[in-house]
Amino acid sequence: MKLTHFILSALVATSFGSFAFADQQTPTPKTKEVVVSISEVYVPGGFDSNTEAFVVASGVFPNGCYQWSEAKIENKDNNVIEVTATAKVTQGMCIMVLVPFNKEIRLGRLSKGEHTLRFINGDGTFLEKTITVE
Repeated sequence: MKLTHFILSALVATSFGSFAFADQQTPTPKTKEVVVSISEVYVPGGFDSNTEAFVVASGVFPNGCYQWSEAKIENKDNNVIEVTATAKVTQGMCIMVLVPFNKEIRLGRLSKGEHTLRFINGDGTFLEKTITVE
């Protein structure tokens, strides 16, 4: 009889222990935003000053913890547009493979003429492309 009582007590204790863990909040992983490098940019043609211009940028994330966030666009003087691509990085366990990405980046309506697009990388280097608006 004592053995049965012991086993029953152990089962009850284990069950309550499981409920105690279930009530605890699982901490959300910390994320930070980082600048990612753009390795190639496709610039379509045929834009005029009444249409919204866009480009398609591609690159490679270093691992599976990276997720595309946004492209920050800053109009500089003399028809120069700087684009800074950012990603959210979740800290924790992640798959350690290179993850390619392609993203459409909307530049908005641009004035007539030739514009220089400068894609700023996290290490201070940049990739430059030209877009012509008719």
